Amino acid sequence: MNVTRKYHTASILANGSVLVTGGQSNSSYLNSTELYNPSTGTWTTTGSMSTARGYHIASSLANGSILVAGGLNSSGGYLSSAELYNPSTGTWTTTGSMNIARQYHTASTLVNGLVLVAGGTNSGSSSLNSAELYNPSTGTWTMVGNMSVARYWHTASILANGSVLVAGGESNSSSSYLNSAELYNPSTGTWTTTGSMNVARYYHIASTLATGLVLVASGYGSSAYLNSAELYEPSTGTWTATGSMTVARISPTASTLANGLVLVSGGYNGSYLNSAELYNPSTGTWITTANMSIIRRYHTASTLANGLVLVTGGYNGGALNSAELY
Repeated sequence: MNVTRKYHTASILANGSVLVTGGQSNSSYLNSTELYNPSTGTWTTTGSMSTARGYHIASSLANGSILVAGGLNSSGGYLSSAELYNPSTGTWTTTGSMNIARQYHTASTLVNGLVLVAGGTNSGSSSLNSAELYNPSTGTWTMVGNMSVARYWHTASILANGSVLVAGGESNSSSSYLNSAELYNPSTGTWTTTGSMNVARYYHIASTLATGLVLVASGYGSSAYLNSAELYEPSTGTWTATGSMTVARISPTASTLANGLVLVSGGYNGSYLNSAELYNPSTGTWITTANMSIIRRYHTASTLANGLVLVTGGYNGGALNSAELY
């Protein structure tokens, strides 16, 4: 990449390019953005955001635009601002701000085209249970029902029936790790609790499998790095343990491959990691695969149209501008 960055986002555009936005380059937060062209394997700069930010979310909208919202800036300010990237012009325009400033939140593009933002934090020691919806037609945000539990560093997964499963995270006090999970119903705008995970965790990954099950793995809980994994069954609302990863880790990336396997790479477990492994839903087991060239966490991973996985940036003692393909 042209710029070293961590805490950034990566979004796949309709033309197959990957848009990387913002993040932090060691001490300063970034408003710069750049595009990866899979055909040439090269990066080009594109329009800059109006606001420098990291720890933000990026969501792909039905019209091909990319919505970026929230995060943190260089002065330590939590952001409620949002903006839109237009791939046709390579430019950003501001849109309505969220009702609540937040970082470490999740964003889910719903079947109806709205974007659900949930949880996060906007102070050093408290988490949020609030949720809100972005309407691309009006450029405005509307508050919806609160989650039953305030949480950040959680995951959000869209189920086959259109509901959103939120799982785990950390609550208001440090070491308050969560195993609770809840479901957002887009038809009613409300949340209901569902079965709790077997293991409390945050900084974990979640992947929706072709079978409709949701795989959760890794993270931190009970003062330990985790290699455990479990599956959520939407029809019963229950969790079942599955094979454990070969390496315990927090903040890796997870990518669903064309063959249905899930690739988990990098992260941290007291040391920065370059190891990678694959989850096979058919057998419920993990196998190691080739290591990344560079140890990294806080990176992104994007599954390209050609089936390759692009990993960008991250941190291993300093912010990185390297990228590699699996």
